[in-house]
Amino acid sequence: MRITCPLCGARDRREFTYYGASVYADRPAEGAAPEVWDDYLHLRDNPAGEITDLWYHELGCSAWIEVTRNTVTHAISATRLLADRATPTKKGARS
Repeated sequence: MRITCPLCGARDRREFTYYGASVYADRPAEGAAPEVWDDYLHLRDNPAGEITDLWYHELGCSAWIEVTRNTVTHAISATRLLADRATPTKKGARS
C-alpha cells in the first residue's frame, strides 16, 4: 500500500505508523466527566466502508496525517496534514 504524504509525496506504508481512528485527535476537555473519557478511550466504531485514520510518518518527515480510506478495498481517497484540519470543539466540558 502506498500513502501520499502531503509533504513527501507517495511513500511505502512501512514508513508510517498507524495510530487509529482520527477521533483520537478530538480529545475531551479538561475536567470532562469520566463517562466521556471512557467513550474516548474505549469505544470505537468498526465500519465497513470509508473511514479517516491517523498515521504518523515516522521514517519520513515526522508529520501526523489523516488518511481517508475504504476498509473493504483499502483504497485511499484523501490525505491531509492533521495540522490543517479545523480545531474540534472539546467534548464533555463541565460548566
